[in-house]
Amino acid sequence: MKKGVILLSVMSLVLAFSCGNKTKNTQEISELTHENQKKPNIIYILADDLGYGDLSSYGQEKFNTPNIDKLAAEGMSFTQHYAGNTVCAPSRSALLTGMHTGHTPVRGNKEIKPEGQYPIPDATYTLAEAFKKQGYTTGAFGKWGLGFPGSEGDPVNQGFDTFYGFNCQRLGHHYYPYHLWSNRDSIVLTGNAGHKKEQYAPALIHDKTMEFIENNKDKPFFLYVPTIIPHAELAAPESYIAKHRGNYEPEISFKGTDDGPEYRQGQYESQKDAHATFVAMIEVLDNQVGEIIAKVKELGLEDNTIIVFASDNGPHEEGGADPEYFNSNGPFRGTKRDLYEGGIRVPMIVKWPGKIKQGSKTDLISAFWDVFPTFSEIVGSTVPSNIDGISFLPTLLGNVSEQKQHEYLYWEFHEKGGRQAIRKGNWKAVKYNVLKKPNAAIELYDLSKDIGEKNNVASKFPEIVKEMEAILKSARTPSDVFTFNQVSF
Repeated sequence: MKKGVILLSVMSLVLAFSCGNKTKNTQEISELTHENQKKPNIIYILADDLGYGDLSSYGQEKFNTPNIDKLAAEGMSFTQHYAGNTVCAPSRSALLTGMHTGHTPVRGNKEIKPEGQYPIPDATYTLAEAFKKQGYTTGAFGKWGLGFPGSEGDPVNQGFDTFYGFNCQRLGHHYYPYHLWSNRDSIVLTGNAGHKKEQYAPALIHDKTMEFIENNKDKPFFLYVPTIIPHAELAAPESYIAKHRGNYEPEISFKGTDDGPEYRQGQYESQKDAHATFVAMIEVLDNQVGEIIAKVKELGLEDNTIIVFASDNGPHEEGGADPEYFNSNGPFRGTKRDLYEGGIRVPMIVKWPGKIKQGSKTDLISAFWDVFPTFSEIVGSTVPSNIDGISFLPTLLGNVSEQKQHEYLYWEFHEKGGRQAIRKGNWKAVKYNVLKKPNAAIELYDLSKDIGEKNNVASKFPEIVKEMEAILKSARTPSDVFTFNQVSF
């Protein structure tokens, strides 16, 4: 049995809010959860390795993302939002459990052969299960990475009614895979047999996403869309690439694995037009976001649907990707697998018609583990007591004075010798190679003056360093699986 939490009924929620001194925020929540009103649909779109600077609304100058920009123009953009981690699986675990990587059960990319990753334990209470408790239909479409097929971590065992896509993030490197998963069924893609490339996985997954919206238009739904774009390998339909070929000179090429036993088993294929293909993939993603928005509007659901767009970590440098050319990490230092800002600070955009001020921005310091309590507050469920997140609903509703703040944010990373980081106010502490040098001095940066983390000021602020060291030791709980003495793939 899953561990449950006692969830408030809509009526008890309204009664609770009617007692005592109401804040503006609780009054609005009371209205949102009134029994005569339909609960809002929530769509959470998660890009894969999209950098902070890969959206034109966040500063990208070499190409445009018009549909995502429109989402930003109609909603709120977060400028200091952080991913759960700097790689895929632990970042998603933080999102779905509301716990940072010192507490969440999946803290690294730990592969399970032949297909899949280390599973979220059955006892874990996930965001999808919280939605189910509130009567929502739940669906996940894209890349999972939190439990091999049939395991306790399989998405259909973690609160999702419907799943379609890649169970395994390693096989999710490929855009023309040999199979995808539909709930517990492996769907063979005959159009991709051998070296054929006839069935582009993002298009297949997108079609199922659109079907889910159509099929659930008459009841509240939670739609999680963890797309595989724009993670390596670099691949898109030729019709998209052709529009961009020759526009991003000097072009670069990548020589990968195009045959043999490792072909389409995780190793990236070659790509001779890496720049053009990367932009083509972003165009595919942007078009799909636009089609989701249009479908919601077409079905008359726009006013009662929250749409969120974010990325799971910073930009990658694999398979021919060139974040330096595109300035994909914006003004920040580092990329994927770094715990500097470029590896973990990500865009987040939230649209909620009638509730969120159009075109607004916030510099609230927030992270993936805040999504769980935020959505819980919106739909009227009790927030689990063991999570690290803080609801940012007051910020969404413009009630800034009601917004609680984090004491600190914490990350740990189990590759590259082990890495840890803390953000506390404007202070950022980073420690690398903790496996070999657990007592090594930390790096300290003042983000209010040094957003690029270029000037280590640890020697000037010994008391801050001492405080950060104490947090590094206390922020995490032991894990028998992710112990900081093993390096994942």
